Amino acid sequence: MKQWFLHLGLLLLSMSVVNAETVFVTLEKDNALAIVDPIKGELLKTVTIGQRPRGIILSADNKHLFVATSDDDTIKIIDSETLKEVGELPSGEDPETFALSPTGDRLYVSNEDDNLVTVIDVVAKKVIKLIKVGVEPEGIAVSPDNNWAVSASETTNMIHWINTKTLEIVENTLVDPRPRAAHFTADSQQLWVTSEIAGTLMILDVATKKIIKNISLAIQGVSRDKILPVGVVIDKQGRYGYVAMGSANRVAVINAKTFEVEKFLLVGQRVWNLAFSPDQKRLYTTNGMSNDMSIIDLASHKVTKSIGVGRFPWGIVAKP
Repeated sequence: MKQWFLHLGLLLLSMSVVNAETVFVTLEKDNALAIVDPIKGELLKTVTIGQRPRGIILSADNKHLFVATSDDDTIKIIDSETLKEVGELPSGEDPETFALSPTGDRLYVSNEDDNLVTVIDVVAKKVIKLIKVGVEPEGIAVSPDNNWAVSASETTNMIHWINTKTLEIVENTLVDPRPRAAHFTADSQQLWVTSEIAGTLMILDVATKKIIKNISLAIQGVSRDKILPVGVVIDKQGRYGYVAMGSANRVAVINAKTFEVEKFLLVGQRVWNLAFSPDQKRLYTTNGMSNDMSIIDLASHKVTKSIGVGRFPWGIVAKP
C-alpha cells in the first residue's frame, strides 16, 4: 500500500510539473509586473519594476526577463524565478518594443523618439550599432533563421530590412499606413505586418520583400474607427495567425494556408498584445482598457477566462 501511495504521489508531482506555467504581464500605469498562473486562472502577485514597463521578452534559457521600462530609458534584466533585478541593458531613449535574436545574444530595440534601432550585445551589455530608420519605429522582429531583422516605421509607412550580418538596411518595403507589429513565420519565408490605420494585415514574401496578400480585417457590426490591429503572432506549425484588434476588442483568427479570416474572438477592451503558452495550446492577450488578460483555448478557438491583472496591461510572455 505504501508503494502504491508513493507511486501516486510521484505521478501527481509529475503532472503538476508538466502543467506548471507562469505568465508575466507588464502594467504600464502601475509601473509593475503581474505574475499569473494561467492553469489555475489566478493572479499570483504584482511586483514594482520601473517606470512605464511595456515590452517584455524571455531570455533564450528562460532564466531572465528583459523588460523595457520606457520612462527609465533602459531595459531591465529580471531573474524570472526571484523577480529581482539583476542588471540593465543600454536601450537608448524611450524603449518600447524589441526583439531577441534566435541565438539569444542580441537585442534589437525600437527607439521611437530618435528614429533608431539600437542593437545590443546581451552578454557584454553594450550597444554595438545604432541604425537610422524611418519615423517612429515600433514593430520589430528577427527571422528564425537569423538572417533578417525588420523595423516597422509608423509614420514613414515602411518595413526596413536589416541584414543581421552587416547590420545595414538593404531594402525598404512600402506598406499600409501606420504599421504596428511584425512577426515572421517559423520557416522564415513570410513576414506578417499589421496596419493600424488601414485595418489590414499584410503578408510579405521574405525572398522578394513584396506584399503577396493584403487582408481586410473589417468586422460586421463594428465601426471602422474601432478596428485598430496591433499585435500579431503565428503558430509554429503554420496553421493559424492571430491579430489583436485594439479597440474592436477582438482577436482575429486567420488561416495561415488560405489567408482567410475564419472568426473573431471577443476578448477584453483594447486588446494590444498576444503570447502563446509554451505548448501553444493557449493564447494570452493583454486588454489595456479593461485591465485584464484573456485566455483563449486554441483547440476550440474559444475564450475560456479573463483574469484581472492591474492597470493598462501591455506586454505579455509565458514561461514553462
